[in-house]
Amino acid sequence: MTAFATRITIMRNKARALWRETKSTILVALLFALILMTAALLAEWRGAVDANDAIEALREGRDVAVDANGRPEAILARVAFLAARSEVDRARVLVEALDRSGSIEARARGHYLLANALLRKAFDHIERSELEAANPFVNLAKREYRRALQLAPDYWDAKFNLDVAARLVRDFPDFERKSGDELSADPKKLWTDIPGKPKGLP
Repeated sequence: MTAFATRITIMRNKARALWRETKSTILVALLFALILMTAALLAEWRGAVDANDAIEALREGRDVAVDANGRPEAILARVAFLAARSEVDRARVLVEALDRSGSIEARARGHYLLANALLRKAFDHIERSELEAANPFVNLAKREYRRALQLAPDYWDAKFNLDVAARLVRDFPDFERKSGDELSADPKKLWTDIPGKPKGLP
């Protein structure tokens, strides 16, 4: 046997000995990694199931709490639930959470829903001839519609509702007055220049 063949045999024997010594450690490490991966996949699956359950409950009108750091889809469903009930302050907190973690579409939708809730509050005040009280809600609604359009420039519903909010100031010249007599507001006049004659609030 040549010296080269002897060296090859020695190296092969050392490799076998090393494998025998480290085999159990490698197998344990692989098993541990597999357990961690399985746990992560299970957690992801469980989170998706919980989010879907929350979304379904909110759509059915049941009040379900949602983690502000949770899935954007569940947060958006909660925003829709709160906005439909004019709970603008609670909805705003979740819209801010969406701005941190949501997709562009989810963020735009969140600002749009919040703006609709604010505009509905403005209409409530206008119907009671409370123009000074309505003014801040109109301005906040316009701001939220603009934020939605910054994120999604082709968001037609946000464009239309922003136009409605902007026309309110024009239709009521005293709208931005800090003090003064209240003006009566005929709801029919709000829609005179809006194409399509919408039949309801945003």
